[in-house]
Amino acid sequence: MEKILGNSNVKGGYSEKIPIVGKERRECCLGCPKRWLLVLLGFFGIANVYAMRVNLSVAMVAMVRKQNRIDETHAGIACLELLKHQPNSSSSSSDSDGDFDWDASTQSLILGSFFYGYVITQIPGGVFAEKYGAKWLFGIGVFITSVFTLLTPYAAFWGVWPLVIVRAIEGLGEGVTFPAMNALIGRWAPKNERSSMSAIVYNGSSVGNVLSFALSGIISDTLGWPSVFYIFGILGIVWTFFWLFLVSETPELHPCITEEEIEYIRRGQESSGEWKTHAVPWKAILSSRFVWALVITSFGQGWGFYTLLTELPTYLAQILHFDIKKNGVLSAFPYLMQACLSISSSFIADSLRASGRFRINTIRKWFNSIAFFSPALCIVLVAYVGCQPTVIIILLAVSAGLNGFHNSGYGVTHVDMSPEFAAVTINCLLLSMVGGATGAIFFP
Repeated sequence: MEKILGNSNVKGGYSEKIPIVGKERRECCLGCPKRWLLVLLGFFGIANVYAMRVNLSVAMVAMVRKQNRIDETHAGIACLELLKHQPNSSSSSSDSDGDFDWDASTQSLILGSFFYGYVITQIPGGVFAEKYGAKWLFGIGVFITSVFTLLTPYAAFWGVWPLVIVRAIEGLGEGVTFPAMNALIGRWAPKNERSSMSAIVYNGSSVGNVLSFALSGIISDTLGWPSVFYIFGILGIVWTFFWLFLVSETPELHPCITEEEIEYIRRGQESSGEWKTHAVPWKAILSSRFVWALVITSFGQGWGFYTLLTELPTYLAQILHFDIKKNGVLSAFPYLMQACLSISSSFIADSLRASGRFRINTIRKWFNSIAFFSPALCIVLVAYVGCQPTVIIILLAVSAGLNGFHNSGYGVTHVDMSPEFAAVTINCLLLSMVGGATGAIFFP
């Protein structure tokens, strides 16, 4: 059983009417190539969901009452010498007590609850994206995450378990976004633009982290921590409307794409001009050693990435003793580096592929090795430099920055392997990444 999304005339020509919809194509005021409009909105969509995912990590610093970190004897205080230049907690608004008396295990439960829902919708997300359409699935996923982000402050005041449930539902909504986006990239990306398109879209995660970390600390300090969730939730809802009106499922279905761009995309995919969805070959996917190699790689990425993502604000607050405003800005800095290096490395990867001098397998392995071994070395060095905040921040920034090379490594390999089943194969990677993330949160 197969379904054709769009159609074409013989010899690579395309119908003057939009397939299925039957409307005439029209000129559009947005004159940019429509595949790059998809990339732009996909980038902001991923940025939104990551901002809503991680804002709790910074807001938690303001939400939780201080646990007598600095007692009279200073017993058990790490990097005590860094406290001598810090203002007294009673004289700083940013160090004022929070509203909740949560211990470390409760905080871990709340931070980890997002992944309870996230893991559930991975496989269904890929199947629904292939069967019913990735555009609407992605948009609905972001919308659900946005709505429940708005409800987060109310849930927190109701109690720990209502907050856990709300965060888990956010995870349910966000769990479908990556499978859906992979399906769209598989349908819209020519081979020689695959690394750059994927890297730019998924670099939204780094930019979302930067914005969320940097702004959450400032917003918490000036407007109060509930405003963090209201602002990011509203931004997500506004984005949803732009996405639903400006993006189409396939190039052929877009109401104002040019025939030249459709032909360019399909020739770049070595396609006949039709996009067909086939029955998912689960046995072949699950028995492939190449898929399992990606699964193991994804598990390692998830463990390391989410350890830094969820624990960095707490580390900066409790070990390096930064106030919440500096905490947010410094937490964002590593992901700003990651955003810059991820995009630049993707264009290098595509240039190397277009040159024909290296096999795609070689390019992916080089970039993935840089993304994994270099950050591992930097993180090990952090343990040996002592209480030197400047050196530690630089090492963390270099670590996260070089990790951005993974978007041109294993992060796009599943699309190379099978563009038509990209939304399904990504589920295997995301499930393993969620496993790594869960380990990172509960066993940091």
